[in-house]
Formats: sequence, structure tokens, C-alpha cells
Amino acid sequence: MKTKFSSLVKIKHSKMQESELELQKANARLKKAKEELQKSIQELNQLQLPINGNMQEFLAQRTLQEAQQKLIQKNEQWVEFEIKQVEYARQQFQKDMIEYEKFKYLEDEEIKKILKKLAIEESKQLDEVAIMTYKQKEAI
Repeated sequence: MKTKFSSLVKIKHSKMQESELELQKANARLKKAKEELQKSIQELNQLQLPINGNMQEFLAQRTLQEAQQKLIQKNEQWVEFEIKQVEYARQQFQKDMIEYEKFKYLEDEEIKKILKKLAIEESKQLDEVAIMTYKQKEAI
């Protein structure tokens, strides 16, 4: 049954679905960021300082470790950013869901009113038919 809220409900539902899709994408990006962070930490743990050798090798290895630590910091910032993005997407999804539920409720209430009105009209028509039938029997 179509009401004055039907088109709004349809729009709010599609907006809610878009928000849900965006939340899923944000969660996927967060998962990827966490994987990259874990991978960079694991790579740092695999680096070993040379036990013996010349100073050049020690400096090269230290440079590698510093670069890996910077990569870890970058990945930690990426994870923090993605956490904020997920939280924003979650809030947006909740807001859109609430809006959809509001208009869905209004539509349901409007349908109830229409059905109640139709039931009353049908009852009146049945009463009229009953009165007419009674009068016809009385006239006979």
C-alpha cells in the first residue's frame, strides 16, 4: 500500500544501504591497515644486527632498522586513521538507520489509519445493505 511516506522510506532505505556498504569498506580498509602494520612489525623482528664485521655493515643494518621503524610508525598512523574512519562510518550508518526507522514507522502508522478507515467504511456499507435487506423483507 502506498502512502505519502513511501517514497521517503525508499530513499532512506537506499541511503541506509549506502552507509552500510561504506561501513563495510571502512572495516576492510582497517583490516588491511592492521595486516600491513603486523607485517612491518614482523619484518623488523626478522632483522638481525651483524655480530661481527665492519662498521659499514653495522651502519647499513641500523639504517634498515630505522627505515622499518618509520614504516611501522606510518602504518600505526594509518591504523589510527582507519579506526576513526570506521567510527565515523558507523555513526553515519546508525544515524541513517534511525532516520529510516522513523519514516518506516510513520508509513506503518499511516497504513494502519488507512486500513482502519477502510474497515469503518466497509462496516457502514454492510450496515446499509443489512438495513435495505431488512426493509425489503418488511415490505413483503
